[in-house]
Parts: sequence; structure tokens; C-alpha cells
Amino acid sequence: MQRRGALFGMPGGSGSRKMAAGDIGELLVPHMPTIRVPRSGDRVYKNECAFSYDSPNSEGGLYVCMNTFLAFGREHVERHFRKTGQSVYMHLKRHVREKVRGASGGALPKRRNSKIFLDLDTDDDLNSDDYEYEDEAKLVIFPDHYEIALPNIEELPALVTIACDAVLSSKSPYRKQDPDTWENELPVSKYANNLTQLDNGVRIPPNGWKCARCDLRENLWLNLTDGSVLCGKWFFDSSGGNGHALEHYRDMGYPLAVKLGTITPDGADVYSFQEEEPVLDPHLAKHLAHFGIDMLHMHGTENGLRDNDIKPRVSEWEVIQETGTKLKPMYGPGYTGLKNLGNSCYLSSVMQAIFSIPEFQRAYVGNLPRIFDYSPLDPTQDFNTQMTKLGHGLLSGQYSKPPVKSELIEQVMKEEHKPQQNGISPRMFKAFVSKSHPEFSSNRQQDAQEFFLHLVNLVERNRIGSENPSDVFRFLVEERIQCCQTRKVRYTERVDYLMQLPVAMEAATNKDELIAYELTRREAEANRRPLPELVRAKIPFSACLQAFSEPENVDDFWSSALQAKSAGVKTSRFASFPEYLVVQIKKFTFGLDWVPKKFDVSIDMPDLLDINHLRARGLQPGEEELPDISPPIVIPDDSKDRLMNQLIDPSEIDESSVMQLAEMGFPLEACRKAVYFTGNMGAEVAFNWIIVHMEEPDFAEPLTMPGYGGAASAGASVFGATGLDNQPPEEIVAIITSMGFHRNQAVQALRATNNNLERALDWIFSHPEFEEDSDFVIEMENNANANIISEAKPEGPRVKDGSGMYELFAFISHMGTSTMSGHYVCHIKKEGRWVIYNDHRVCASERPPKDLGYMYFYHRVPR
Repeated sequence: MQRRGALFGMPGGSGSRKMAAGDIGELLVPHMPTIRVPRSGDRVYKNECAFSYDSPNSEGGLYVCMNTFLAFGREHVERHFRKTGQSVYMHLKRHVREKVRGASGGALPKRRNSKIFLDLDTDDDLNSDDYEYEDEAKLVIFPDHYEIALPNIEELPALVTIACDAVLSSKSPYRKQDPDTWENELPVSKYANNLTQLDNGVRIPPNGWKCARCDLRENLWLNLTDGSVLCGKWFFDSSGGNGHALEHYRDMGYPLAVKLGTITPDGADVYSFQEEEPVLDPHLAKHLAHFGIDMLHMHGTENGLRDNDIKPRVSEWEVIQETGTKLKPMYGPGYTGLKNLGNSCYLSSVMQAIFSIPEFQRAYVGNLPRIFDYSPLDPTQDFNTQMTKLGHGLLSGQYSKPPVKSELIEQVMKEEHKPQQNGISPRMFKAFVSKSHPEFSSNRQQDAQEFFLHLVNLVERNRIGSENPSDVFRFLVEERIQCCQTRKVRYTERVDYLMQLPVAMEAATNKDELIAYELTRREAEANRRPLPELVRAKIPFSACLQAFSEPENVDDFWSSALQAKSAGVKTSRFASFPEYLVVQIKKFTFGLDWVPKKFDVSIDMPDLLDINHLRARGLQPGEEELPDISPPIVIPDDSKDRLMNQLIDPSEIDESSVMQLAEMGFPLEACRKAVYFTGNMGAEVAFNWIIVHMEEPDFAEPLTMPGYGGAASAGASVFGATGLDNQPPEEIVAIITSMGFHRNQAVQALRATNNNLERALDWIFSHPEFEEDSDFVIEMENNANANIISEAKPEGPRVKDGSGMYELFAFISHMGTSTMSGHYVCHIKKEGRWVIYNDHRVCASERPPKDLGYMYFYHRVPR
């Protein structure tokens, strides 16, 4: 056994004596009650620290708590020990060493696989032919940092041995967390790292493939050893075939094959004949390049053809990723990439843009010590902790260091190689922010704009005290609706977080060129000739801005002046301008056949944007307002009896419908009330309730109900009646205040939860903004009539109004035919120059494609 010096690289550790078996047992006795064997459902984290991106590959290794099974890097394990008192940790470390050289100077081919027992990704920068890995595990007892090497079956108590074996053999914690979510998670093939590829000169053409044995042209598989193209059978995707790929494996023993037509920059369908299952190949790009295939230029479709077989989109991939130019890698703080987890580039691009904003940097990374110190016992399930972890990983520079030439001499002198980690893997962050979301929790590609709104909603719900960095995006939209028959108007305001600009295709400045291209393309397709070079529509930005400001028809408009449906038109203006303006180009739409398609256009987005002319003006002289009369609410007959006879418990509110409404920009509490008062009948019915009640003074106040029974109560609630609640029972208020909360928090929480103590406590933790409302406390304590609280006006939306002059600092681009496929890349302007963030690759941009972006981020500048 060794002392602390050996663990932390301090002198004095090498002379520690080896203790007898009895000494080890005696040392562990006080800690035995805290050592657990992982049960079914326990999440065991042994690949990543809960507070950082340290792993067993890191210099300090990783410490796994033998009670909670959370993992911590060397900088954070002491915090967990102090907070929980847990003393026994398993220390995991992977060592990387150069292979022993043979007599001829080459590395000996045999690899000591028996010394690898951790399921970790190997470093892509290391050549597996030159390096070998050795994993080490030991128990560490805090606070004295005693070490017990593993395995140690003879000396350790049986319970400890079983617990250690269970931890080391545990599967991915993300797979356990949600089996449905991770059912498509594939194992890394054991043949991928050392796959033999024959140098036989085979080059695979971009199209025209057929099976080498039977001339089939579908369900074709490329063998990654010799480049043979052969048909598959029913394994893997049930596409059919004659099984020649499998026969080839049986004849030759070449284990891996990739399905042609599925290759994209994010990966491809890879099958291992030897392992008899679909697998991941972390070196797929290198293996494909051996046969002349560049993954960055590929984009698969369901019918086995690439997009450029149908329409030449290769140029889009090249331009956006700046292919063909020698890009200089960037390192250091703020230049850290995010590794692609498989269709996670939408998340990576949004988070890179988010953490380039100072307000988000200050809110999370600036508060790192406080957030980490006060994190819950399971920090992997805390939004603010994981945001802070991600922000620190991106901004610290700790995971983005350039290779130093002077280190090469040291590596030659030493046996052990110290791998340099570049880029971080956001697996823990993605697992948390996407849980319970049917789309983001999948491994499919998603819409970056939808994820941006989802993230803003999470920031709103988990804000730190009164600080809410998403306030920088929030603005008010004034909507003016005019009844075409009576000419009367209604002005309303709503909250939004981004500006959606339509694509004004009719304003293209190169219409003649587009018509000629379309004719040439159709002729080439008919004659099976190569397609012409793509001609992209050139749209003036001013035309898109004009289309945004033009009136639009209101479907199903109900005129309060006529007390009937009528024609109506709506115009939108900015009632306030945000600190940061996010502009989305509405490039995606659906065709007549409901197939999603993308407007492949070039828009001359300005570096400086002035939208002051879109400032709202309110009711104008001579305009007459529509009467303030609500339309009748029509409840479907099949749901009316259920709704009127039984009021749902607020705890059973359909949260998915609430999230759909909240992502439209409506206040979260208003969305909950809408879903509640419409009996969980879906987002569409709840949306109608919002439209009817959005002008009421208590629209955004928390849901309050005097009781849960009776049709009269339910009916009154559905039609907007709001009874005044009495003062909550003093004995319950006293219980909450005795816990250290203010009286005003206790009263508000009890009123919002129908005097339910347990739910009131949950409400307090989810509404920290009420903590410092001193005016409310004075009003509450000095007024004998507590019902006056119900008459208080709610706080208005938090906005940071100012000038409408903006400067572009970031944009996210999309490549592909729909938001459900393709690839996202982010460009950010830092220190006066543009930088491209393409997953884990961060480089100085030479030709930023500002005209091809999907989402643009502007910050306000003084006029």
C-alpha cells in the first residue's frame, strides 16, 4: 500500500510498505457500511468527471465514489469527500506507452490486451501501431489517501471485491438512464483500431455501384479491408440481397464493412461480421480515405443515393466547411471544440455560440466556485452544474492545447506517453438537457433553432437567483390585428427570443440564370449525363426584411366587433429590441407531397444591421380598437363531460404540451394554466385558451386553485373565473419560515399549490426570484386584508430594450436537405477574426460563408 505522495506524484511514496491482509481488512472496517455493490438502475460513471472533462486518460486519472458511483477528477474529488463524508474511491488510470521495438526497428505487432479493461475511446492522434495502453485500478481511502492496488482478491473482504468487479464491468450510465433513448447506442468494434487495409489500388467511385458477384445495385456493402463492393442479406436493415458480402467474409476473414449510401460527415452504417452486430468505427474517415472516399463530402439518403446524385450539393458542404483551404488550427481559451456524439453537431454549434456571449460566461463560468460548491448531491442531474462544466470546458483552454515541440524530447526520454486531449465530449450534458424530450434524446439529427429555444427554456426554469442570462435574447413583439370589415384594430404584445425571416424567393436577382440552370439540370437527368454546377438563388437581405414587415392574413380570425369570424390581417413590430438579436432564416419548408425541402439560397446578410424602423408605434390617431370581448370557447363534445365533471390534479399536467407552448414564447406559468384549464386535451386546445386569456392581468401568474372537486369549480375555471384565495393557514406558513425562507415566499408558494406543504417547498426552489421581493413582504405584513395580494399587478416581462443597431458576431450554417439530416457548423468572430467550429476542429476561418447561414447572432452596438 502507498501513501498520498505516490498518488499525487510527490516524493516519499515509493518507500511505502506493503501492508498485510489483516491490516487492509482492519483499514477498511470503518468504511464498510459506505461501500455498495451497484444495483440494477444505478448509474456508474467511470469515464467522465461530474464537474470537469477529466477521465482515466487524464494525468490525474478519475475517482469513482464506491457509494454514489459518481466520478471526479483530481481537482474535484476533495469537494465530494468534504460534502458527503464518503471516504472510499476507486482510482482509474489509463497509461499510454510506446510499444517495444523489434530487432528491425518496427513495433512488435503483439498487443497486451489483457491489460485493458476500461471501456474508453482511444486517442485519435495516437497511431495504434506505435502505442499500447495499460489500465490501472486501485482503491483510495480519504482523507489519508491510502492506496490498495486492484485486483486484490486474497486481501480484500468479499463485499469489496464484488463491488469493485461490479463497478469495472458496469455499462454506460446513459444506457441505464433511459433504455429507449439509447437503444441505438452501438459498441466500438474491437477490430477498428488495428484494421488491416490492403494497398491494392482500389478506388470507389461516387456512384454507379453494383455487387461484384451478382450486379445488384442496392443494399451494397464496402469491405474496409480490400475494397470489395458486395450485396448484403437480411441482417442489419432488411433491405434484401444475395448475401455475397457475408460469403466474402467467410472466404477471406475480413471483418468490417460499411453500407454505401449511408456515409455522411457524422458517420455511416458499419457492420462487423466477426462480432455479428452493427458497430462503430472511430477511424472510419481514415479507413474510407484509403479507398478515395472523403466523408466530409458525403451525405446519405434513405434510398442509398447521396444528395449530390440528385442535386449537386457538394459545393454547399465545401463552401460552409471551407474545404480546399488550408485552415490554421486554433488553441487556447475559447477555442475548444466539441466532439460529435453522432448527429450532435446541432447542439455543439448552438453551445459554441451561447458561450461566446459574456452574459452566459459570467452567469455560469464566473460563478463556478459557488455553483459547484452548492451543487446537489448528484451534480450530473443539475442543469446549472452541467452548464458551468460545459462553459468551463470550452473557455478554460484546459482541453485545447497546441502540441509543444519541446515535449517530444521528454517523450523520447520517458517510457510513458502523455496524450494531449483536444476537444471535449458533451455526452453528460446532452443526456441531461435532452432527457424526457422525444426528439433531442434520440441519436437523430435535430433542428438547431428548436434546440436553441429548448435551451432558453431550461435557462429560464433553472435561473440562478435573480440572474437570468437568457434575458439578453428576450424582446417584446407588438402584434397589430385589423378586422378587414370594420377596420378596427387590436394591439397585443408577446415575448419572443428570435426573429424569423422568410426567404423572399420571388426577389431573386438571378432569375434568368436559375431558369437556364433548371432546364439544363432536367435535360442532364433525362439523358443520364453529369449534372451541371449548382446555381444558387441570390436573395437580397432587404427583400427578406421587407417580407417580415408586410401584413399577413390571419386564419380563422374572430372579430369582436362583428361577434363573428371575419377576414383579418396582422403585422408585427418590435415593442423592444434585445441586447442580442438571433435571426433565423426560414430555409426549410414542406412540398406538396409533405416531403421536407430546403431553400438553397445565398442571402447577403449584413455585418451591421439597423432595424430601428421596425420599432412598434402603438395605437395611432384615428384608429379605433376592437371591443374587449372574448370569443366563446368551443370544447370538443367527446371531452366536454370529462372536463366539466373532473378537474385534473395540477401534478398531472401534460408537461410535453406545456413545453410546446413555452417554446412559442409564452410564459411558463401561463402555459401550465392553459393545459390545466383545458383538461390536458393537447397543445392546440391550450393554445386557443392562451389567445383568449393573454390580456388578463393574472395571465402569467402561477396556477392557483381553491379546490379540486366539483363541476361548478371546474366550469368556472375553464371560462376564466378566478376566485380570491384566503390567507394560507398560519401553522403551515410557520413551518416553512422555520426552515429559513421569507414569509412572502411561504405565502406565495402555498397559494400557488393549494396549501400543499410538500409542493410548496418544490415551488420555492423553482421560483428563486421571489426571495428578494422586499416590497411584497412589507405589503403582506402591513395589510390586514391578505386578499389584496391577488390584486397586485404581475411583474412585466424582463427585457433589455435599447437601440435597434446590431453587429454580426456569429452564425450557424446547415448542410443537407432538411434539419433532420446533414451537418451543422458554427462561425464566431473572436479577437477581430472569424473562427470556424466544426465539431472538435477549431480553425481560423479564411472565407466565412456568411451568405449561407441558417441562424445569425447579432449584438447591439451604440448608434
